[in-house]
Amino acid sequence: MRGFIRGKSKKYEEKLKMKSTILEEKNEIEFTEEIEQNEKILKETFLDCSDLEYRWIEDNSNMKCLVVYINNLIDEKLLDEHIIKPLLIQHIPNASSDLKNKWISIGSTNNSTKLSDTVRNLLEGHAAVLIAGSSNVMTVSIPGSTKRSLDEPSSEPVIRGPRDGFIEHISTNISLIRARLKTSKLKIEYMTLGEHSQTRIAISYLKGIAEDTLVEEVRTRLLPIQLDGVLDSGYIEEFIEDQPYSPFPQVHSTERPDVVAAELLEGKVAILVDTTPFVLIVPMTFWTGLQASEDYYIRWPVATFVRWIRFLFINFAIFAPPLYVAITTFHQEMIPTNLVLSIAASREAVPFPAMIEALLIEIIFEALREAGIRLPKQIGQAISIVGGLVIGQAAVQAGLISAPVVIIVSITGISMFTIPRYSFANGIRFLRFPMLFLAGTMGLYGIVLGFLGIILHVTSLRSFGVLYFSPITPLKFTALKDVFIRIPIWMKFRHSIKPKSREGRN
Repeated sequence: MRGFIRGKSKKYEEKLKMKSTILEEKNEIEFTEEIEQNEKILKETFLDCSDLEYRWIEDNSNMKCLVVYINNLIDEKLLDEHIIKPLLIQHIPNASSDLKNKWISIGSTNNSTKLSDTVRNLLEGHAAVLIAGSSNVMTVSIPGSTKRSLDEPSSEPVIRGPRDGFIEHISTNISLIRARLKTSKLKIEYMTLGEHSQTRIAISYLKGIAEDTLVEEVRTRLLPIQLDGVLDSGYIEEFIEDQPYSPFPQVHSTERPDVVAAELLEGKVAILVDTTPFVLIVPMTFWTGLQASEDYYIRWPVATFVRWIRFLFINFAIFAPPLYVAITTFHQEMIPTNLVLSIAASREAVPFPAMIEALLIEIIFEALREAGIRLPKQIGQAISIVGGLVIGQAAVQAGLISAPVVIIVSITGISMFTIPRYSFANGIRFLRFPMLFLAGTMGLYGIVLGFLGIILHVTSLRSFGVLYFSPITPLKFTALKDVFIRIPIWMKFRHSIKPKSREGRN
């Protein structure tokens, strides 16, 4: 979804200049033609790093060569076969460029005279080859760290759809996207963030579909980030979102390559972070949080029906407990006589007001849910289900909580699980508690005030310049075709042709 994107501000430009100055200062140290001096520079840089290996090689003509690598980050078998053995058998060349052209037959290679480039490559799983009489150092990519298999993401399961998911290796994640978008218009831009972690970040977009102003805005927000380390994409998310105090996420995160490919086709930008399987996508809207990838793999009438179910139950998730508290506390005349007598009988022995009663069971439910997530998988699900049943039944029998509250909170919990995006569901979870306080103090008036506050906040929220509630506000009829209904695929994408009916086929 496209919209107005903010331009560069003076504050961002000043930060960019400051960062470029710092980088220039770090890049000042360069290698010399003395190989012993170069070894000394590396040993001073990696002082007390016992996992750094130095292997000297000398041929018959007394030509020296030094191979430097971190033994835990590379495949030492490949190193011996494709670098060490060729150097032992052949004469060591006078320059690293000759070595690259004649004997190195593995991985990608880079040549540089700067210490910072070599250090960064060593830390990323490269082996550095230094040759006597040359200040040019060649690094060869021989990654040997273990990788996780491409399993289906547990946070975004589907019945029908691809079963692969992102892993903690950025190169593999990019290959999964390129496997789905085989076009030269798919652009990948690298940068490095984190002073000590030196984490690789990749900006991905489709040239000609994503607006240039959006791509530039992403660069502008990422480049000024200065941290000691970036360990997960969540670090990046908090820096680039528009409203950090909002309960609603303004950056979409996913572990599914098919979701990223679909969002790129809609003109959005993906941000990949090394060492994490979660990819960030911007901009994000309110309706993105209610859409699942499986909506586009099943027939559109069924997908539309499921989407309406989500719309219904997200209202239950926010307003069901507050409405119960407000009606039973202030507006009993709105309840049918038989029902009000039943509720009164169930609450006769309960010592707490309705608001405290609902708040108590909500907190217990959240605690059980959190315990189920943190416990080992083998017992986590059983503990959360059995704990909820046992505690709920015991609390009702003890007269601490009424049965209707347990039913209402259970429906609310089920409603939360219908929301496909975990980060979006967390924002909805948060809203229940202030709504409970408003309902318990002001009744239906408090619920109306809370609802108006949510609407005002959502309609004023932006994600990278795009209104969060668009295309409802501002209203765009042409963009409503994929909000309340899931239109057929042949109506969604560009250049698609409506399939002919069976009668019209030859």
